Amino acid sequence: MGKLGIAVMSLLVGLVLGAVGGVFAGAGAATGMATGICATVQAAQQIGVMTPDHVDLVLARAASNFSGGKDLPKTEGQPSSAAACDEFMARLRK
Repeated sequence: MGKLGIAVMSLLVGLVLGAVGGVFAGAGAATGMATGICATVQAAQQIGVMTPDHVDLVLARAASNFSGGKDLPKTEGQPSSAAACDEFMARLRK
């Protein structure tokens, strides 16, 4: 499995852990999922497995796969790019 495959698997694990962690922490599933997603893709960028462009592509593909190819409504606070993840995580750290 290549670096991109490992990154995608890490993203999926981050989704699950973020959702479960968010629910148990009382932060809500959406915030927990976004936290898991962003923490995972940021870690992948830090170790050189993904570039910001890769993150954007993976997040778009994951949303498309999840929706069955239909356009999903833009949800406030749900990151859809590497830059949006950076902003989201900065807000959480405050």
